[in-house]
Amino acid sequence: MTIDAVRPSVFDAELPTLSYDLTDTPQQIYPQFRAAQQQAPIALGPIGPEILSYELARTVLRDPRFVIPPGIHLSAHGITSGPLWDRVTHSILNMEGDEHRRLRGLVSKAFTPRATARMDETIQVVVNELVDHVADSGRCEFVADIARPYPIPIICALLGAPREDWQQFSRWAEDIFKIVSFDCDLAKEEPVVLKAWAEFDDYIDDMVARRRQRLTEDLLSELIAIEDAGDRLNAGELRMLAFSILVAGTDTTRSQLAASMQVLCDHPEQWALLRDQPQLAMRAVEETMRHSPSMCSTVRSVNSDVEIGDYTFPASTFILVNTYAANRDCAVYDDPTRFDITRDEPPPILTFGGGVHYCLGANLARRELAEALKILSQRLPNPRRIGTTPWKPLLGMSGPTSLPIEFG
Repeated sequence: MTIDAVRPSVFDAELPTLSYDLTDTPQQIYPQFRAAQQQAPIALGPIGPEILSYELARTVLRDPRFVIPPGIHLSAHGITSGPLWDRVTHSILNMEGDEHRRLRGLVSKAFTPRATARMDETIQVVVNELVDHVADSGRCEFVADIARPYPIPIICALLGAPREDWQQFSRWAEDIFKIVSFDCDLAKEEPVVLKAWAEFDDYIDDMVARRRQRLTEDLLSELIAIEDAGDRLNAGELRMLAFSILVAGTDTTRSQLAASMQVLCDHPEQWALLRDQPQLAMRAVEETMRHSPSMCSTVRSVNSDVEIGDYTFPASTFILVNTYAANRDCAVYDDPTRFDITRDEPPPILTFGGGVHYCLGANLARRELAEALKILSQRLPNPRRIGTTPWKPLLGMSGPTSLPIEFG
């Protein structure tokens, strides 16, 4: 009888190391990622092991032994208990296990193709109105003028909130988003976050009460109506899911639209392709999210020693699944640094995650981005960057903080 050799700990396996600052942007760090990928599928980074290869990243994302550390953004601010901790860690974004599977099973019934397709008219109206404000000037600050205001009216329409309330939604979102920001003192801002969150909950409770009397054509009504073997969502779950949609669907779309616009500006021949062949819009979304994603990584941890591939991840290890590097793995993507919206049947991107935590709103996000890029390519001729385009750091939500452009 033979006994399998114990796989070495990732910390003892002589893996390549990454030495970057937590404030560095994806573009600054990428040469290190690419060099490390040539040596091993994992490297040791500033916060722990980083999965760099496409195949291993996909495997880890699908493996239920690798879990989302509860309240990781709050822990970074020293918050490990209290009312904000309880609210965040009980959202579907932080759940694991049977309760998570139950909620996903119910909620997925509301994210049908029909539900996302009915948003097209709203998406088109919102994008065109934003472009109307800048079209005559021949220039704009794309992040402030278009990307930043874009998602909130879509989320309002998705939930069934009236259009005139979108600015109130935007104010709530700005305060609530402090929970995922590294740019503020969250301990001091906690009362502000809790106040905004409570007001948002009250608003949703009122909407739910009215929808229970008369369902309408919106996601909140779908969530109220869905049922599986007698199981339905209660008021607290509906409130929590509305919050999750606001958090997961706002900054992600803003940042990715700006990142997609930047890379298209930097490749005018690809912009011309999109303009002349609008049917390429969905491919443009996939390629921009592969080449220039705003969400570059996701964190996992293990509750016990886990062996996978040639390595052992010790219990309590924080693991960064570096989807930015994985989406540029030359073992999977031909000439991975090349930006090409006509790539023929490329492997699926990992930007939306995988396994039980695959983004529920991925199809809606793709649709929002594709419709926006399609309209922008028709209405903003020959866009070009003017000046520099600073990006947020790799960790957390990245993407351009400003994107001044000229067009015409």
